[in-house]
Amino acid sequence: MAKTQMGARVDEDVAELAKKRAADLGLSIGDYLARLVQDDASGLRSRAVDAAARFLAEHQMVFDEAEGSPRTARGAHAA
Repeated sequence: MAKTQMGARVDEDVAELAKKRAADLGLSIGDYLARLVQDDASGLRSRAVDAAARFLAEHQMVFDEAEGSPRTARGAHAA
């Protein structure tokens, strides 16, 4: 395993592939890695928002019932 400028240990083949891909894009290896992280974070954020939207859609009836029911105990209502 080779040691990179960032201190992470990666296989030489992987490091070489990353260097070639960075060069193809006209980026330094550091900028290329930063772009990969940003792309991954954007994808995670998008999947999280989609999951939240699905959850709310699937459970909307529960929220509607909670909001429409008489409040018998203080604080016992939907957020």
